Amino acid sequence: MSTERSLILLKPDCVTKSHCGEVIDRFEKAGFRIRGAKMIRLSNELLAEHYSHVADKPFFPSIVAFMQSAPVIALILEGDDVIAKVRGMLGPTNSKEAQPGTIRGDFGEDMMINICHASDSPENGEIEVKRFFRDEEVFTY
Repeated sequence: MSTERSLILLKPDCVTKSHCGEVIDRFEKAGFRIRGAKMIRLSNELLAEHYSHVADKPFFPSIVAFMQSAPVIALILEGDDVIAKVRGMLGPTNSKEAQPGTIRGDFGEDMMINICHASDSPENGEIEVKRFFRDEEVFTY
């Protein structure tokens, strides 16, 4: 096993429906350490960079509108194989396909309104952590 970091974004639906505490509790009970946390409003520039892989798609403006509809909570989670384990805890991206007991299965609604973003690889985890957090916002203890 290897220690990895993942960026987690508790999306606007998670924040507005007051699921943040339970989602974070699940991550902590799974043994992951929080290395950074903050509530932010996402800028057009940050969203364009973060979603650059779909920025040319017709649905991109819908993503921007949704992700700017309320603040998000950005977290850095660290742990052994955190990327795969968190993605398993979340369930499929499309919440309609997620099993009960997964985070998206319990709280999500569809492909976009799906509670959380999580990094999809160790490499992207590091890139995304640097995109959302300055060095002085990352903690070890």
